[in-house]
Amino acid sequence: MADVNTASAAFLATIPSPDQGVWHIGPVPIRAYALCIIAGIIVAIWLGERRWVNRGGTKGTVIDVAVFAVPFGLVGGRLYHVITDNQLYFGEGKNPLNALKIWDGGLGIWGAIALGAVGALIACRRRGIPLPAMADALAPGIVIAQAIGRLGNYFNQELYGAHTDLPWGLEIYQRYNPTNPDDFLNGVAIGHVPLPDSPVHPTFLYELIWNLGVALLVIWADKKFRLGHGRVFALYVAGYTAGRFWIELMRTDTANHILGLRVNVWTSILLFAAAIAYFVLAAKRGPREAPETLWSKDVPREDDASSAEPAESAESAGETHAEVAAAPDTVRDSAADKATEDPKPDSEK
Repeated sequence: MADVNTASAAFLATIPSPDQGVWHIGPVPIRAYALCIIAGIIVAIWLGERRWVNRGGTKGTVIDVAVFAVPFGLVGGRLYHVITDNQLYFGEGKNPLNALKIWDGGLGIWGAIALGAVGALIACRRRGIPLPAMADALAPGIVIAQAIGRLGNYFNQELYGAHTDLPWGLEIYQRYNPTNPDDFLNGVAIGHVPLPDSPVHPTFLYELIWNLGVALLVIWADKKFRLGHGRVFALYVAGYTAGRFWIELMRTDTANHILGLRVNVWTSILLFAAAIAYFVLAAKRGPREAPETLWSKDVPREDDASSAEPAESAESAGETHAEVAAAPDTVRDSAADKATEDPKPDSEK
């Protein structure tokens, strides 16, 4: 009886995993991973739009940029994952077509950022606005979207660390898929049979919490120091990679190594150094971008419309003077005679 109570207490002290990450409505699969990605994108666009408008940008611009950046980012994220974990899709016994199955998970954030930036650049040039300013507006939303996306890893029961006895250890279970015994991702946990290393470090949770902290740091620093010219985005990159470095070292999933370190560890080191360098050098560009430079070139400003009215009035006045000058002599003489009849100023009449 004591052993049962001890086991129950240990179970309650850990974090249980979901029984499954995929549900079906008829033949249509509903994947938690995909829902988390979509939710993250929505939050990033919403927050980015608010920040952009507060900086003086045109309302609706972030949505237009997202139309280009999101598809580019998804493709880039998948490419990065396939390239850095190519052994999962290529080689003896592997099916290269599985590289196209983005719904099974596998997006590399740096591929998503790199190719997403290309899409954003295209959209910004079409609008006539600076890409660094747009990146600054989007930065906090991007890292929050990453935090939301990590919940998808929780449902997929992936990207965890080694065994731990800490109270917040993650219980991971065997999942069964009757149609494909090797497809654990789309399986269901029956009976909560733990995997050999369970419980494990929930590295997805560590990164989720870290990302939210980076978002708060970036928003605070931007508000206090009025950062511009891409420095907010650089601060986000530096903050995220600092956390990704130590979290990546804790992960036990399969990954390629260079000089004994995981590829993403090297990526974090290099990007952290590049972000710090950019943050320092970009300070020489001066204060934050002026609000008028953030207004889309194809959208008229209200002050432009109001400033056009005096010009029209002046033009009309010029036409009136021209008409008087071109009037017959008899009309001008009549006007002059009338003026001499009462030379007193209006105040004395």
